Amino acid sequence: MRRGTNDALLEEPGRGHGLRDVISHRHLLALIVRKETQIRYRGSIFGWLWSYVKPLVQFLVFYIALGVFLALNKSIDFYAIYILAGITIVTFFNEAFANGTRSLVDNAALIKKIYLPREMFPVSSMLVALVNTIPQIIVVVAIALCFGWQPTLLQIAAIPLGLVLVAVFATGLGMLFGAINVTFRDAQSFVEIIVMCAVWASPVMYHWEMVASKVPEWLFSLYRLNPLTPAVELFHYGIWFPLHPRNAQPLPDLWTYTGWAFVTAVAVLAIGQAVFHRLEGRFAQDL
Repeated sequence: MRRGTNDALLEEPGRGHGLRDVISHRHLLALIVRKETQIRYRGSIFGWLWSYVKPLVQFLVFYIALGVFLALNKSIDFYAIYILAGITIVTFFNEAFANGTRSLVDNAALIKKIYLPREMFPVSSMLVALVNTIPQIIVVVAIALCFGWQPTLLQIAAIPLGLVLVAVFATGLGMLFGAINVTFRDAQSFVEIIVMCAVWASPVMYHWEMVASKVPEWLFSLYRLNPLTPAVELFHYGIWFPLHPRNAQPLPDLWTYTGWAFVTAVAVLAIGQAVFHRLEGRFAQDL
């Protein structure tokens, strides 16, 4: 008995082609991202203005409370800009990772009704986090301009490079923990711990030299292998370094460890996709 030509196109229900399906359904992805960004400011009088007010208020708090009252400007020049640049990229990671982990559970009703590429939910969470981060970057750069920001092309390129690194890394982790979270909701609590520690696991609140002076060389190398460490330092290199602070020293082997960070991020993305693909057939049932 001959097989019909359409039989070859049949696929196991609930499974697709991974991130390739997200690209082919990019119009739907754009709709989801637009919906999520509109929901964020629904019912708000000032709307998107809050995205610019928050980092500006953060800068004033850091400058007065930490820089002046605690005199941290004496240890790190332009400390408020230094810490705000680091917090901006870590906040992007935390929002993309945490929301990506919850994305499948939050969209359970939609997943159980129709089929669409499920990877679209953690990917859209990352893109929404990126959209929310752009105004913060604009504010930080505008503040840096007031202090004489004059970057080179390489320093400007370091900013989007750090964003891409975190986007890939957070998407992979979001897919991995998001798939596990469908069955084991403990994953969400575990992610909250990671997010809480992320700001301290990279040179955001302090300078990397403080770590180098306190730990063995092998542990400092491990510290630099954390993808968030070169990502934060890329932002420092692009925003803080052009101000020419007297204590501006790049992270040792920054570009080498940035390369390793991309290798790690791509590996995490591949693992996240593999686990996601393995478990997605049970999503509708477990949700």
